[in-house]
Amino acid sequence: MDFNRTVLVTGGSGFIGSHLVCSLVCKHPDWRIINLDNLDYCCSRWSLQSVESRKNYTFIKGDVCNSRLVSHIFNTQNIDVVFHLAAKSHVESSFESPLSFQRVNVEGTRVLLSAAHHAQHPLQRFIYVSTDEVYGAACGEVFDETSPLRPDNPYSATKAAAEIQVLSYWEKNKFPIIITRSNNIYGPRQFTEKVIPRFISLLQQNKKCTIQGTLPKSRHFLFVDDVIKAFLLVLEKGIVGEIYNVGTSSEIPILLLGRELIKMVKNVPDSQVNDWLEFVPDRPRVELRYPITCEKLQQLGWRAQIPWTEGIRHTVKWYQENPDFWSDTNWDHQPITEELQHLT
Repeated sequence: MDFNRTVLVTGGSGFIGSHLVCSLVCKHPDWRIINLDNLDYCCSRWSLQSVESRKNYTFIKGDVCNSRLVSHIFNTQNIDVVFHLAAKSHVESSFESPLSFQRVNVEGTRVLLSAAHHAQHPLQRFIYVSTDEVYGAACGEVFDETSPLRPDNPYSATKAAAEIQVLSYWEKNKFPIIITRSNNIYGPRQFTEKVIPRFISLLQQNKKCTIQGTLPKSRHFLFVDDVIKAFLLVLEKGIVGEIYNVGTSSEIPILLLGRELIKMVKNVPDSQVNDWLEFVPDRPRVELRYPITCEKLQQLGWRAQIPWTEGIRHTVKWYQENPDFWSDTNWDHQPITEELQHLT
């Protein structure tokens, strides 16, 4: 079967990546979607079950840092578009193993850029999915795309470093890159290390929600369906060489988030909510909030469609209906061809 476009999604078995892959596969049957993922601990065998048998979906198990494998993919598969999502993203873990974050987030991006740039088939778009955390903690300001980068933890430092690499390919080679920087993304199938599924999982196990520190931290939460729509819009209408914030006005204090989820999951009266909260030591670096403006993306026609109340109810319901989703993360796929077997 001939396809009109071939899209490579790195990290396509992760939370955001799997939602993007499923959307692309289903909405564009005339596109070939290739998912390159090494199946880390935060991937589930069930995330892509709905598309695994589709003729326009291909899975490659492999490390984005494997230069031989990545170069082989670009030299043989005629890649038109790249969505680069593969990354280590858990901030707390980045303090414990910064070198692994450096390897995957920085070196992996370098390997991918180099292979894409040197491929004979011309690339149409290279979309790098970054984070609002590259701006650092806010001190009264609201960040736009021109705000300076002030990352203040190992994770955000590696994402900022990767961004610099991506931008250098545009500045030196006019390589068709686009960068997105998103608020916190939540929804079904997110691994339980992130705050919303972590709280839900703890409560499902009759454990308390753990609130780190005592400072009033808050986060802007964007439902995953809205960010996928932003990615697809940037693909079609985004200007190469540009950066787009993907944000929401739904800013929720973490303490209030815990209390809301306690009421929803445990169905307890207000007088008992505090019984399900436990305050624990904070991580080494505390970021209170990350407010961003996304007027630039809105000018392309994007708006967040899912209100917080609807998104969080849908998310809680999904975790209640799928309590064993993360019980088995040991899974595998067959490589794309036998030729790739020795490269993975």
